[in-house]
Amino acid sequence: MAEVDLSQIKDIPNIELLAKQVVEGFITGMHKSPFHGFSVEFAEHRLYNKGESTRHIDWKLFAKTEKLFIKRYEEETNLRSHIIIDNSSSMHYPKMQNISIDNYNKIGFTVFATAALMEILKRQRDAFGLSIYDDETRYFAPAKGNEKHRRMLLEQLKQILMQSTSKTTDTYKVLHEIADKIHRRSLIFLFTDMLQSDKKEEELFAALRHLKYNKHEVVLFHTYDGKRELNFDFDNAPRKYVDVETGEQINLFAENIKEAYKEKIENYFKELKYKCMQYKIDYVPVDIHDGFDQILTTYMVRRSKFL
Repeated sequence: MAEVDLSQIKDIPNIELLAKQVVEGFITGMHKSPFHGFSVEFAEHRLYNKGESTRHIDWKLFAKTEKLFIKRYEEETNLRSHIIIDNSSSMHYPKMQNISIDNYNKIGFTVFATAALMEILKRQRDAFGLSIYDDETRYFAPAKGNEKHRRMLLEQLKQILMQSTSKTTDTYKVLHEIADKIHRRSLIFLFTDMLQSDKKEEELFAALRHLKYNKHEVVLFHTYDGKRELNFDFDNAPRKYVDVETGEQINLFAENIKEAYKEKIENYFKELKYKCMQYKIDYVPVDIHDGFDQILTTYMVRRSKFL
C-alpha cells in the first residue's frame, strides 16, 4: 500500500473545537454517572479577600457583578501534568488521508485525546506540558497554565496531523531524557502503542521507573487499534503485511495465523499489565474505537488521588 503524504491534507480538523465538544459531552455524562461526585465546576476566578493586593482584580467582571474576583494564574494551579506522545511510524497506522473526529488512526486518536485532556486541565486550572518523540525527543514544553502556552501546544498537535513519519521508536531512551527535564512532581500521561523495532522491554520499564523515582505518578495509555491489532480482523485474501517501522514484509492468509496471533497478543497485553502493576504504573489499555471518555475518566480518578 502506498504511503499517504499527510502534509498534503488541506482540511485539518479544528482540534480546539473538537476538544471542547468532547469535554462538554464528558461532563454531561458525568452528571448522569457514578462519577458525578467529581468537581465539574471549573472556576476561572476566585473571590477577592480583604487585604490582598488589588493588582489582579478583574474589573470587567466587577462591572457586571459588583463583586470583586481575582484572576487565577499558573502559580495557583492545583496539579502539574505532562503528556508524552509516541509519534513513531507505528502510531500512524493505519495510514489515512482524511483524519476527523469520526475517522482516525492511533495518532489521530492520541491528538484528539490529548487536546481534550488539555481542555479539561485548563478548566481545572491545572498546568500541563507536552513531549513528542519517535527515535528521539522532537518537542518538549514544560508545564504551564496560561492560554498562550495552551495554544502553542495545540499548534504542535496540529503539526502531528499534518506530517507523515518514517521513524522508529526509542521510548526507553526518550523517557530517561524527559524524566531529567521534569523537576516538579507531576501526573504523567504516556500515549504509546508499545511497539518497538527491538525488544528492549527491560530498558523501557527502567525508564518508566526513572519517572516513578522522581515522585511522579505515571499513567500508560497503551494505544491500539482493537479491530486490526488485537483481533487481526482482515479478510482471507492473500496479502502482503509490512512492518511500518522496519520495512520487513511477509505474505500470508490472515485466517492461517489469526488464532495463534490473538493468543500471543493477548498474552503480551497481560504481561504489560502485570509489569505495570509490579512497578506501580497505571496501565490503561486504550482501544481507539472505544472513544475518549476512558481517557478523561482516568484523568479525573488519578487527579483525585494525586492531590
